Amino acid sequence: MKHTLFILLQNESGALLRVAGLFAARHCNIDTLTVATTHDPAISQLTLVMHGSTALLEQVVRQTRKLVDVLDVNTLSLVGTEQRLLALASSA
Repeated sequence: MKHTLFILLQNESGALLRVAGLFAARHCNIDTLTVATTHDPAISQLTLVMHGSTALLEQVVRQTRKLVDVLDVNTLSLVGTEQRLLALASSA
């Protein structure tokens, strides 16, 4: 099942690496990953989509919350939600 996580973390070098490393250590594949700063330049929002069981999701969320740079972790159920794909194309 697909799970979407919204993670707020300190905008410091290595913070994204620690979060991605946590997923890699649990053999959890990240489908998509986007990171951008928030209105506060010291904080970044990481949006991550992963495949896995509910038990794996709960384990990853618990362990992500323990990371020093992580401020908050929220999950989104994809049941009853609308997904969109955006493509940007240009002609030369």
